[in-house]
Amino acid sequence: MRDVVETALKAADVSFDEPRPGAFLVKLPGQHKLATMTWLIIGDQALHVEAFFCRQPDENHTEFYKWLLAKNGGMYGVHFSIDTVGDVYLVGRVPLTAITEEEIDRLLGCVLTYSDDWFDRALELGFASSIRREWEWRAKRGESLANLQAFARFADPARNGG
Repeated sequence: MRDVVETALKAADVSFDEPRPGAFLVKLPGQHKLATMTWLIIGDQALHVEAFFCRQPDENHTEFYKWLLAKNGGMYGVHFSIDTVGDVYLVGRVPLTAITEEEIDRLLGCVLTYSDDWFDRALELGFASSIRREWEWRAKRGESLANLQAFARFADPARNGG
């Protein structure tokens, strides 16, 4: 099984390490979320997939977690989960009998798509006040706002009559 995973990762042309036998840490580059670090861990019966998505929200907890749960219903291979402090992960378990190079590619594609495509919305729901404060702080100091542009429609006072 280890060879199948390693071959799939090399074919996907992603960077990865194997810190211990059968445990691969994969870096999936994105556009909204710059990188999604993803574990592929070969167990006795299943391949465990786990990727950090974002820390626990600062605000709007009900809407944030409701949005995550609504997404879970249409996801393949992984789903949103939280740890004991509320940080959010994408997790999944796939039987080893179902693991092929194609399935590894599909799982990594799903993790990257869910993480990258939904990252900005998650930040908007759970961290809007922090983003607004960061926008204001950077603007006052003449710092770059480039990586906050995805949030300009609600964070930029000039666009919001402020």
